[in-house]
Amino acid sequence: VPNFRQKRRGVQLIPGMTLAIEPMINLGRADVGWLDDDWTVVTMDGSISAHYENTILITDGEPEILTLTK
Repeated sequence: VPNFRQKRRGVQLIPGMTLAIEPMINLGRADVGWLDDDWTVVTMDGSISAHYENTILITDGEPEILTLTK
């Protein structure tokens, strides 16, 4: 699930699934692209960026945050 809205239909989340929420924070513009490995995301303007991740469990009720934080 990308960090941004896409025109195509999204993924349906169902109980039992886990999801990594990884916001990308860029010092420059918001425009990003993928490297040839189809995994690595880079800023188009070459600016510094960072990711932070939380793992979420989808449940029948409220989602559960699995990432240990202090």
